[in-house]
Amino acid sequence: MRKLVLGLLSVLIISCSNEPLKEIKPKVIAYYTGNGETINEFNLFGVDQIIYSFLHLKGNELAIDNEADSISLIGIVEQKKKYPDLKVLVSLGGWGGCKTCSDVFNTEEGREDFAKSTARIIEEYNADGIDLDWEYPAISGFPGHTYRPEDKDNFTDLVVRLRKYMKKGDILSFAAGGFDRFFDNSIDWKKVMPLIDNVNLMSYDLVSGFSKFTGHHTGLYSTNEQKRSGDYGVNYLKKIGVPAQKIVLGAAFYGRVYENVSNINNGLYQSGKFKRGIGHSNFEELTEGFEFYWDSIAKAPYAYHKENKLFFTYDDKKSVRLKSKYVKENGLHGIMFWQLMNDKKSDGLLQVMVNEINGKQWFYKFSCFQNAIPPACFPTSTELISS
Repeated sequence: MRKLVLGLLSVLIISCSNEPLKEIKPKVIAYYTGNGETINEFNLFGVDQIIYSFLHLKGNELAIDNEADSISLIGIVEQKKKYPDLKVLVSLGGWGGCKTCSDVFNTEEGREDFAKSTARIIEEYNADGIDLDWEYPAISGFPGHTYRPEDKDNFTDLVVRLRKYMKKGDILSFAAGGFDRFFDNSIDWKKVMPLIDNVNLMSYDLVSGFSKFTGHHTGLYSTNEQKRSGDYGVNYLKKIGVPAQKIVLGAAFYGRVYENVSNINNGLYQSGKFKRGIGHSNFEELTEGFEFYWDSIAKAPYAYHKENKLFFTYDDKKSVRLKSKYVKENGLHGIMFWQLMNDKKSDGLLQVMVNEINGKQWFYKFSCFQNAIPPACFPTSTELISS
């Protein structure tokens, strides 16, 4: 009987091997904090999602409680006429924007009201879904914001209720911190991921504004001195059972400057104090006096100003290109970035990202088991097709 079953499976696999390959072009996802007018200044060709950031809670409900937000969202959704494949999502929270989330979502009524209001906003504005950016369930995040152990289960129930009220085909995603404490405590991954389209891994701010030491805030790979990286986060999620096809890698269209950094190792992995953030479109402000370096292990750029003892960590065109390539080679859902308003209007990081993602296309080859109940297909290999 065992040989018979194996034989039948072999026949089924062979019979499906000639089926057409299914395209799985990774998605390009842009967070956006601007309005409905400035969005017209950007070329969105090749962008799959714009996530309008951020809406907040008003009582128990997701709210658009001012005219400016309403006009902005309408203007962003209008971009779908120009870019028919574009999806527009709203987002809850952000850093400092989820003060009452733990309290509201700690009640069944609060979770129910939020889910209903979210579905209503998505439908009324012809949007395509929501991204949850609660920083963070069950662990400390923004100073002074409430958190409790129950947040983890409450987040799961919130996702269940959102799926109940959102239309079929609406996108449901969430932003995940790129560090162990979040991975281990904030999300019930086994229950949440089957209901989620993708998780946006915030593989930036890995060296934060609270850090007393410098490092790569958005490095692709770990080093002996720094464990946190994009690759570390991706592999951690995969290890706990999150499918690669649902993971979105993060890039930073901004940098972090640290002061009082000693001239040792060009300022890298030295004590320092966060000074400020700066968008990619304003990087030229930092060119004078800085010397620029490339970490071949982390695949990340950095810079140091010897006279002023300043250290600068950021993404550039080279690192964004390598991250985009990494996404394709590892079969990830896509790449996202914070945020579009920090980019140049032309010849910026988004153009590099889109060119790399669209320059070559990956296809899954599926094996299908038609006699299974229900019939099922599983990816067995990938093939690279250059355009």
